[in-house]
Amino acid sequence: MCHVIVTCRSMLWTLLSIVVAFAELIAFMSADWLIGKAKPSSSEDVDNRTGGSQEPYHPTLGIYGRCTRISHMQFSRRDTLCGPYAENFNEIASGFWQATAIFLAVGIMILCAVAFVSVFTMCVQSIMKKSIFNVCGLLQGIAGLFLILGLIIYPAGWGCQKAISYCGPYASAYKLGDCSLGWAFYTAIGGTILTFICAVFSAQAEIATSSDKVQEEIEEGKNLICLL
Repeated sequence: MCHVIVTCRSMLWTLLSIVVAFAELIAFMSADWLIGKAKPSSSEDVDNRTGGSQEPYHPTLGIYGRCTRISHMQFSRRDTLCGPYAENFNEIASGFWQATAIFLAVGIMILCAVAFVSVFTMCVQSIMKKSIFNVCGLLQGIAGLFLILGLIIYPAGWGCQKAISYCGPYASAYKLGDCSLGWAFYTAIGGTILTFICAVFSAQAEIATSSDKVQEEIEEGKNLICLL
């Protein structure tokens, strides 16, 4: 018989697992890893109302994507164009960024799988006499290691030609030059920290769902068990 067991700690672990997976996925897909040096406005970017030049803009560069501004002369309009600069894996600007993409992709796939499984832990708490919480916590720890490796390798690619075109000639491995780090990089770091927190917290979720109070509720014949 399936017993639906919901506790405060197990629900918090499930929500954190889902949030972490989405945060890492969004960061990976974003082009806001590096914020390039300011580009001066062109002659087409003159404000028709004031006659003055618009403020310089900052293009952004991701692991495989980028955002830049294009001007429409006939409409005196400026649009930000975002999309992948690499049509395939081999066109990613640096070998280090290719390795970063691999490590992050593996870590994110594990996190997404755990997030999917975590939803069903309310009904199924063990498989083959092994706690799902403990198995998921172990997988989250492994995913965190992949994410750390990707984030450590990523700055080594700042010396590639693509990064130099955005960050200036002083950019090199682990040196930003004229660039600054974007929100996607910080989100990836925050998500990695939360990944390890989830891995540790999975043990608390296991304790909560196998406590004496839960066992008493099961013995009383309850199928829906909700505990704080």
